[in-house]
Amino acid sequence: MKIFQATMHELEELTVLFDEYRQFYGIESDISSAKAFLQLRLALKESVIFIAVKDGKAVGFTQLYPTFSSIALQRAYILNDMYVVDDVRGQGVGTALMEKVFQYCEQQYARYVTLQTATDNINARRLYEKLHMQQDEFCNYVKYFD
Repeated sequence: MKIFQATMHELEELTVLFDEYRQFYGIESDISSAKAFLQLRLALKESVIFIAVKDGKAVGFTQLYPTFSSIALQRAYILNDMYVVDDVRGQGVGTALMEKVFQYCEQQYARYVTLQTATDNINARRLYEKLHMQQDEFCNYVKYFD
């Protein structure tokens, strides 16, 4: 398996994964919007996307958004998206993607990488805990805009 930072060259494969990821969360398939969204993120360098390829097929991805820690005066990252196709789950793809994320964040001298997942996403929570991530002490609030 190879894991590397995605570029415009991987846009087509990445779009399929991204659309499947959004469907996993109950969003209707929309390949053209998914592609446009990713294309813009890559073109503007607004996110860092790692793609996992196994036996010549794209099987997973992660997407990081940069932010900063004002307290630490350092860069930080939000791991906003992670997806592994069904037929390779349990084969170490998620672990390998997360390890690539950690390596990248360390190379960028980031203070931390953070993520959120649903409380009932037991498999993801097990993975994050296995990789020594910990729940923080903060109470998160959100306001959605239509």
